[in-house]
Amino acid sequence: MSINTGTGQQAGLNAAAAATFVVFGINGLVFASWAARIPAVTETLEITSGQMGTLLLCTAVGSLLALPTAGLVVGRIGTANTARFGGILAALAGAGIAASLSVASIPGTAVALFFFGIAIGLWDVAQNIEGADVEHKLRRTIMPQFHAAFSGGAFVGALIGAGLSTVGVGLPLHLLVIAGVVVVVMLTAPRYFLPHISTATPDGEPKAAKGPSAWRDSRTLLIGVVVLGATLTEGAGNDWIAKASVDGLGTSESTGALMFALFVLAMTAMRFLGGRVIDKYGRVAVLRASMAAAAAGLCLFVLAGNVWLAAVGAALWGVGAALAFPMGMSAAADDPKHAATRVSVVSTLGYISFLAGPPLLGYLGDLTGIHLALLAILAPILLALVLAGAAKPLRAG
Repeated sequence: MSINTGTGQQAGLNAAAAATFVVFGINGLVFASWAARIPAVTETLEITSGQMGTLLLCTAVGSLLALPTAGLVVGRIGTANTARFGGILAALAGAGIAASLSVASIPGTAVALFFFGIAIGLWDVAQNIEGADVEHKLRRTIMPQFHAAFSGGAFVGALIGAGLSTVGVGLPLHLLVIAGVVVVVMLTAPRYFLPHISTATPDGEPKAAKGPSAWRDSRTLLIGVVVLGATLTEGAGNDWIAKASVDGLGTSESTGALMFALFVLAMTAMRFLGGRVIDKYGRVAVLRASMAAAAAGLCLFVLAGNVWLAAVGAALWGVGAALAFPMGMSAAADDPKHAATRVSVVSTLGYISFLAGPPLLGYLGDLTGIHLALLAILAPILLALVLAGAAKPLRAG
């Protein structure tokens, strides 16, 4: 009987891990399917790059409003229902974007993007909490592989977007098809998530005394600062490596794109392989090594005198940026009782950096050139390295 029970529990864990992997991957697919075709949006709506930036801000505002409350939502209805709601809302928002683009409505697109941001925020926190729960139950580090699934999904989404754009498929139809795929996946995959234990107080029972807010927990905030530095490192690479290669090294646009591809490839590969490294050397040691690698890679990329050394720097930068965010999610979820709210706090701090950091680097780049402006992120990288000890796993009990 015990053998059958153990086998059943392991099968359930494996199913939950597979479902979480799929949910992360489809999240990346959705993100890239939209991002890869932003030029088509500016053409359809006949707006400037600055106006497109304002539209994208609608998504950022929606996400930043959803993220701080996502932990409470997960505590009430569970990760499966939260991810399911976020996915379906994202699909509806995608359909709204498609409809608005069909009639070239800027206000309609803005409203749809706002709800898209809310959906992605809820979805992101739910999938990270589920990933951390699965990781705890499996007793081995698997969170980086979930984030690798996101990167892989984003890569596939970008290829699909580029291919459809090449053959002339309109963005509204593209978004409607993706929305249909999201509904099917998000109604199916979360069924295999781990069972949810509600944090709500049953009717008729006295309410438990409230503990300190996760926003006042010093360890959570320190982990958030570490993740802030990590997401700024990743976001700066995503947004500016290609342009910095062209401006600073005098390369062609195609070479700049290849430099970006190298950065993403290195980051994705490290996420697939990083779990074993973390299990062998420990979270804090790997986090410090990651930030050191990111700093060394960034400096080599910026200061290299030729494209080959810069390529080595870009790859090292990608390796360094790969593991810090998933390790931060794991650290925030060390205590299962408070995992939902603490992951929500750390995610919020990370997203603020991810969304606000690259534009600020762009403004600085107007003064110094974007190539040299990238050196500004050395400060948060080194701060994350110094504070890495905050991510030390909590002792049981």
